[in-house]
Amino acid sequence: MNSNQSGTLYVVATPIGNLGDMVPRAVEILQTVKAIACEDTRHSKKLLDHFRIDTPLMAYHDHSDKKSSHKILTQLSAGNDIALISDAGTPLISDPGYRLVLAARQQGINVIPVPGACAAIAALSVAGLPTDRFRFVGFLPAKSTQRKKVLQELAAVPETVVFYEAPHRILDTLKDSVEVFGAEHSGFIARELSKTFETYLHGTLAELVSIVEADSNQQRGEIVLVLAGREETESTVTVDGERVLRLLLAELPTAKAAALTAKITGGDKKQFYQMALALKD
Repeated sequence: MNSNQSGTLYVVATPIGNLGDMVPRAVEILQTVKAIACEDTRHSKKLLDHFRIDTPLMAYHDHSDKKSSHKILTQLSAGNDIALISDAGTPLISDPGYRLVLAARQQGINVIPVPGACAAIAALSVAGLPTDRFRFVGFLPAKSTQRKKVLQELAAVPETVVFYEAPHRILDTLKDSVEVFGAEHSGFIARELSKTFETYLHGTLAELVSIVEADSNQQRGEIVLVLAGREETESTVTVDGERVLRLLLAELPTAKAAALTAKITGGDKKQFYQMALALKD
């Protein structure tokens, strides 16, 4: 606790499906804090009832009116401990909460995580794709044009990329990914993680499109999509491909600039073309 005797804001992870994944420390914290801030009080009450937690609930999300965040900060300043939870998983990971955490830190209030389930990390850990570097992007844009623009930017990065996707958009997103990354690019889908109908699909993007198109069950539930990063060639290490491409784009058409950059660096022409499109946007 701080010297000013303010309370602590606990950011508490909750299960993403299987209630057996609730860690004992999370139960203890939720039982002992003064109040629990959550996205949807009706949704969270089911979880709390299961663990016999009768701590009062208060609604909070990043677009709440300022009264709700002020109420939480006032309680914390008065020395009361408050827990923040989301509807499922680790709060703030593509979920509300960062504005409250920022405000608490600015006021010198302790903010402590209580780690637990996170769908993005769980999916990445079993995807069979490189995990030493990865980029989490949350949800892609709903409209295809904007979605492809984001995907084109990501086609140039070497890190494994992790997305959340809505079930009714997963097929369109996979088809857009084929168009941008290529049919043979590696991908992975984790669906309904830790729940009754959890499914894991691994293969090329073309294979994933075929599976999801043929089975409507793969277009249901909570979905994490993981895509392999751009393969780096040894020859691109000594020459900065992006720097060369930028210089050539100033003088030449996109396709010509990409082709010349590939020749100069020994890199892949298609990858430089995708990078050029992203740079021009």
